[in-house]
Amino acid sequence: MDERQAYAACDGNWTDGVRVVSGESSDNVQQLAMPMGIGLDGDALHGLHLVFVSIDCGASGSYTDENSIAWIGDDDLIQNGESKVVQSGNALSDDHVMSTLRVFSTRKKNCYTILASKGGQVLVRASFNYGNYDKKSSPPSFDLHFDGNLWATVKTSSEGLVYYEAIYVVKGDSISVCVAQTNPNQLPFISAIEVRSLGSHMYSHVDAAYALFLRSRTAYGANGTIRYSDDGYDRIWNPAVIGSGLNMVTSDALFIDVNVEDEPPQAVMQNAITASTASQSIALGTNFPTEKVPIYITMYFSEVTELDSTQKRAFQFRINNKPDSDTIVPPYGKVTELYVSNMTASSNTSFSLVPTADSTLPPLINAMEVFTVSDQLADGTNTKDVEGLAAFQNQFGTLQDWGGDPCLPSPYSWDWINCSADATPRVTALYLSSFDLSGPLPDFSSMDALETIDLHNNSFNGAIPDFLGNLPSLKELNLADNKFSGPVPSSLSKNNKLKLVVSGNPDLCVTGKSCTQTTAGDSTPVAGGRKKKSSKLPVILGTSIPGFFVFWGIVGLVAVLHHRRKSAAIAAHGSGGTPHGGATNTNMADKIGQAVMNEIKVNIQEQVTSEISDYVHQTLRMDMKESITGVLVLLYCGFFSNRSLDVQIGNVARHSVSMGQAAGPRG
Repeated sequence: MDERQAYAACDGNWTDGVRVVSGESSDNVQQLAMPMGIGLDGDALHGLHLVFVSIDCGASGSYTDENSIAWIGDDDLIQNGESKVVQSGNALSDDHVMSTLRVFSTRKKNCYTILASKGGQVLVRASFNYGNYDKKSSPPSFDLHFDGNLWATVKTSSEGLVYYEAIYVVKGDSISVCVAQTNPNQLPFISAIEVRSLGSHMYSHVDAAYALFLRSRTAYGANGTIRYSDDGYDRIWNPAVIGSGLNMVTSDALFIDVNVEDEPPQAVMQNAITASTASQSIALGTNFPTEKVPIYITMYFSEVTELDSTQKRAFQFRINNKPDSDTIVPPYGKVTELYVSNMTASSNTSFSLVPTADSTLPPLINAMEVFTVSDQLADGTNTKDVEGLAAFQNQFGTLQDWGGDPCLPSPYSWDWINCSADATPRVTALYLSSFDLSGPLPDFSSMDALETIDLHNNSFNGAIPDFLGNLPSLKELNLADNKFSGPVPSSLSKNNKLKLVVSGNPDLCVTGKSCTQTTAGDSTPVAGGRKKKSSKLPVILGTSIPGFFVFWGIVGLVAVLHHRRKSAAIAAHGSGGTPHGGATNTNMADKIGQAVMNEIKVNIQEQVTSEISDYVHQTLRMDMKESITGVLVLLYCGFFSNRSLDVQIGNVARHSVSMGQAAGPRG
């Protein structure tokens, strides 16, 4: 069934987008005693979180105003921005709510987030009172967003308050209100945010994929503004400026049944305006822009006095002087509601109430709401990316102050991400370098459209998650200058299409190499962040090579001493004397030789055997140990036996050569 047929199936008459609804058609609407005075039907209540939130931006603490509305300051709701106070003497400086504001000088956009229920309908109002807070007498202009959608271009005034109101069905579990700078040196600010739950039956003749933006809400004949608690939904009804030829009238009904779809408050229906004569029409002001836009209008009519049989009040609603409704006869003590939708209009479009030929009384109207209809509401950033970004925000408090939709509206994405241009955008880049973040990385594997991840210069620790290697579109990954440890996953290190930077992580190592943790003194960082184990080979060589020459020097010394001993022994034998001096030299040489050999054994066996064995692994260690031990045995036995020194030295030399041949190929 199309929209026209759906409306035709309801009570009342349908003509070209205009429907007349009598008071009797809303008997199914249930009035409930809600804490806030809101009447919602049973279906609207089921499973929904009702919202009645009033935020005084720039203020701290909480209070209740003269309308019995409880307000809270925003100190605990947002970290960014600066609280300001309007100048004394400003028209609203005595208004507690409007005396403060919060101004934002950084970030693309700054957002407030309020919990709500998915599928619930809400009224959201954002108010702005410049009040010359900056003493520049230069009210700024900037953009206003909600839930990733462009709401309006705010044009603040030196004269007083401006506010914007939207009615729509919530798509997620929260709503966001954001301001974004659009002009240099014009800083966005906000004075108040109000969110009210509405009944699901209200304003239901606009598809839930669209929002209504208020142009005007008028209580004709009222003496002042009407809002909560007279209106349980806290809609603000402003009195009309009455032109010449119009009269204000007051209803004499003791009670007015307002049970129509959009539930106007009784206070609004108690007054009305009429034309001066029965033949005179009423022209209705709409405050539409100069260009044509989709519109939604709802009008409310209630007779102010009980008519006798000779009286009749009947009229038509006309657009550009063409009838656009059936005859309207306002009921006494009840309400007739007429709405207009499914059309476009501009400031050049005329709307009027024209009496019928048989009417004895002039047209009458009690109240009217005028809206423009938004473009189709965005579904928001892809839920996969929203989940991944939420994981970051849940783990790192620094990031929690970014609110609103991460990517929308373009180009007002969060400062530390890039997004695609799709209707449902994807997050393609994370730029979180130098955010002073510490701890392990959260699981953001759902963000499978990421092409660039830059996390350098933080204090992330723990292992590099394996899921990073499974991100199909990843081209650049910068994890430099953090505290990651353990191996780099092979899915990253072996990916030739990935630009990977992991330098400045001293506890990282490359998969396939030894990843044994070492102390700071045992390792040094190298390019790629991998630790290179400090080689002790230079120390080994620095002690072993000089020791080699010392060894052969001692061997030469011993040979000379031995030669002298031998010569002295021969000379003594030739003279028949006893070689006392020779014996002394022999004992000294023996002691020197033993001391030298002990030192060589300690130095060479402990240093060479231990250090080289560690460096060239177990097999080489055993070979070297056996070779060195063999040298020592030969030297020890040879020096203190009766064998020829020449033979001993030759054996040592041969064994040393064998040791070198054994060690050489393995090194």
